Amino acid sequence: MTNKGENIYKRKDGRWEGRYIKSRNGSGKIIYGSVYGKKYSEVKDKLVMIKAKHFEGNSKRIQPYSGTFQDWIQYWMSTEVRNNVKITTYSAYSRLIDKHIIPILGERIVSKIQIKDLQNFVYDLQDKGLSAGSIKNIFNIVNMCMKSAKRYGYVSENLCAYAILPKLERKEIEVLTREQQQKLERVAIQESTCSPVILSLYSGMRIGEISGLKWEDIDFESDLIYVKRTISRIIDENSAIKKTKLIEGPPKTSCSIRKIPLARNLRDYLLEKKQNSTSEYVIENENGVTEPRTITNRLKKNLEESELDHINFHLLRHTFATRCLEKNVDIASLSKILGHQSIKMTLDTYANSLMETRRIAISKLDDLFSNIK
Repeated sequence: MTNKGENIYKRKDGRWEGRYIKSRNGSGKIIYGSVYGKKYSEVKDKLVMIKAKHFEGNSKRIQPYSGTFQDWIQYWMSTEVRNNVKITTYSAYSRLIDKHIIPILGERIVSKIQIKDLQNFVYDLQDKGLSAGSIKNIFNIVNMCMKSAKRYGYVSENLCAYAILPKLERKEIEVLTREQQQKLERVAIQESTCSPVILSLYSGMRIGEISGLKWEDIDFESDLIYVKRTISRIIDENSAIKKTKLIEGPPKTSCSIRKIPLARNLRDYLLEKKQNSTSEYVIENENGVTEPRTITNRLKKNLEESELDHINFHLLRHTFATRCLEKNVDIASLSKILGHQSIKMTLDTYANSLMETRRIAISKLDDLFSNIK
């Protein structure tokens, strides 16, 4: 089973064949061309090269490009996007394109896409039950792709600007109560090896960062954790059946490469676990690295034993941040610890958690008011 829309097939003789639109006859009927290879990845690369030449040749023409949106977005991904974003971002785009964009817009002729097509695309995503945030992320890919098409002269105007997207509603951040946190900790701390739950609740690290943390990244002399890498599972582009693979790469952003002060209790806990560890990774696994979904499964078991509702692992990071704010940690320091790109991002994310701190600040003005009576 090959990737949807690629027109790559395995022949009876064992070779792979890739088909592409070579031209159209006088009546508009498609004339296909083919390329062959011993491997799926070989044929895929050949198709990309052929489409690249086609697009480059087309850019010299005055008339708009008459190919499909699927052909254009796949070429755009293979050239512009691949060379300008992290591999994890590329993989995320590929997943959204295959699942949501190509099934709806794929067969449309790029130069004939109208405002109503884009608006109906948004409505279709809403009908799927997707959140406003998810729709915005998906539509942004279409928007960037069409901007590129306009830059190349394939369309006269990027009509994405005229589509109306659902309004984003900022959801209140969910966190564990102190009682829930204590129940979860009592279970997690019983694990013989280092618990990712404990590490997240007392460092605020992301799940991929915890997955990639090695003992060499912890400086027990200076009491610092160095966040240097993250583990992600992405789509394997060389697989004909959309298999996935684990990759190790830099953290989410440049700000995510950071130093986290090591609290005394967490330091003692980690030192104890390190003594009996047989792995270079803090979160042990017999196969080496413990991938994020295995960490998620460990959390689920902890929650079941704690008799707590199932939650997303990222909620532990929010809980850490909220506990810090409750202890009056200043917002600038917290932003650095979390690896946020700006203090504004931290303020926007934890606005409700800061409300109690603001109430206390405002109440201090009461003394001034009473002095004028």
